[in-house]
Amino acid sequence: MQWITLISTMVGAVIATGSAILLDRQRWRRERSDRETQARRTLYGNYLASLSEARHTCGNVARDPDMEPSTRRTTAREAFGPCIGLRYQMTISAPSRVVEASEDAFRRLRDLRDRVMEGILVTDPVYLEGRRTYDDALAALRVRMRGDLRVSEDGMAP
Repeated sequence: MQWITLISTMVGAVIATGSAILLDRQRWRRERSDRETQARRTLYGNYLASLSEARHTCGNVARDPDMEPSTRRTTAREAFGPCIGLRYQMTISAPSRVVEASEDAFRRLRDLRDRVMEGILVTDPVYLEGRRTYDDALAALRVRMRGDLRVSEDGMAP
């Protein structure tokens, strides 16, 4: 009789220990996933903000027909600088779908910046077309970022 009590106590202890380990493992995975998602959310926000700032600066340069060519080139080039570092962070932190879209948006903005450095103004059809292609690429990037972060249309994660 005493052996049965001892064996059932040991089996119960093994089951309890196994359950605790399993629950800890699941909690660790969930917390790790939450940390990774938060890191990507921060990176995505910073990347979008840097693209937006560079686009805004390029737009301001393109609105000033009296700006010296050397100042125009320097201002547009410097505005684009912060995007470059974040671009590389995207390539190692985001899934390939998001990286592809981020590269496309980056290239479209770089093309627009190059035209601004050449002296086009906001009223020029080349600028307007470049702005449209950048805006389209940026919209596609945001959709992929939201999908990666599992953000629904109402702005809430499921």
